Amino acid sequence: MKDRYDVIVVGAGPGGSWAAKHAAEHGVSVLLLEKDSEVGTPVRCAEGVSELALRRFVDVKDYWIAQVVKGARLIAPDGTVVESYPDETGFILHRKIFDFDLAAMASQAGVEVVTKAYVSGLLFEKGAVAGVNLNYMGKKLHIRSSVVIGSDGVESRVGRWAGLKTWVSPKEMASCVQMTLTNIEIEPEIVEFYFGREIVPGGYLWIFPKGPRTANVGLGISGEISDRKTPFLYLEKFIEKKFPGASRLRTMAGGVPVVPTLKQIVSNGLMLVGDAARQANPVTGGGITSAMTAGSIAGRVAGEAVLAGDTSVERFSAYPREWHRISGKKNEISYKIKKVVNRLSDKDFNRIAKILMKLPPEKRTMFRIFKAALLKHPKLILEAAKVFV
Repeated sequence: MKDRYDVIVVGAGPGGSWAAKHAAEHGVSVLLLEKDSEVGTPVRCAEGVSELALRRFVDVKDYWIAQVVKGARLIAPDGTVVESYPDETGFILHRKIFDFDLAAMASQAGVEVVTKAYVSGLLFEKGAVAGVNLNYMGKKLHIRSSVVIGSDGVESRVGRWAGLKTWVSPKEMASCVQMTLTNIEIEPEIVEFYFGREIVPGGYLWIFPKGPRTANVGLGISGEISDRKTPFLYLEKFIEKKFPGASRLRTMAGGVPVVPTLKQIVSNGLMLVGDAARQANPVTGGGITSAMTAGSIAGRVAGEAVLAGDTSVERFSAYPREWHRISGKKNEISYKIKKVVNRLSDKDFNRIAKILMKLPPEKRTMFRIFKAALLKHPKLILEAAKVFV
């Protein structure tokens, strides 16, 4: 590694790799740092993504795809099953392979990618971020840059070091646990979602197939719910009943911030991307393509700023403005929807299922599902149309 780059990106997830790639495409020098020994590990994701959304960024490789999804099944607390077969398909990814390839694409664009590189702090000059302190292979390094892009996930320290307010109330964090199960009976082309206070209070449980007899099975519980049982216990109870013969290939747990984007995601010499900026969808918790959207904007703005010789917060403000126009406003609406959905009772979910059952499966779109959930909130229905229509 050199002792100076134009742009340093911390974290090689989809947002970080995409930010690095788009910055490098402007001809500036870019260093992408990943603290783990391999890009793509550990996988902390349900791995589901919309095909249409993903194809906006990349030519999809067949080997990225564990399973193509053509329909969804919603199971209400009383057992009512609502099936939906929209025109749009989805993918369940091999995230490790997918993330690895995105970093490789960044490298091919001119980015220098380094793994097992632990960023321990930021460098400052005249009140602006000016690089990183780095622990690498037993050495302590100080690498300077004009721009640092923090894409270091939910627990992001880069933003805190720069003085940004990244704290999220525990009530606004979904507590999640997921297991990759095998030796189970599923319909590979159908994802399933379960609702109800007994199964998963203040959230939902998902089954995302990864082949004929393997699936990611997980759940997220709202931080607003006070309960003595951990998400792990809820998931174990479900698995024992639904998949008693399952083998557990992987178990992971963590928090997902289900909030609107942080009010401030830039400062002098610094930008935040992805979960570090709280850019995941507050309703679903999904953040792959939202991070890539943010990364592409932030990387472009960083490259242009370096070439212009101006990496001030004023120059960087173009990034949050464009993000808000493309996705941020929708996330704010999704956050309002989440607040309503989290308050729904089992009786409400059963009522919604009955409403949806009156529609043919191909008409059970995401908008109609949330429209049924928001019947008591007509103004919010109009806002939801901006997200789902």
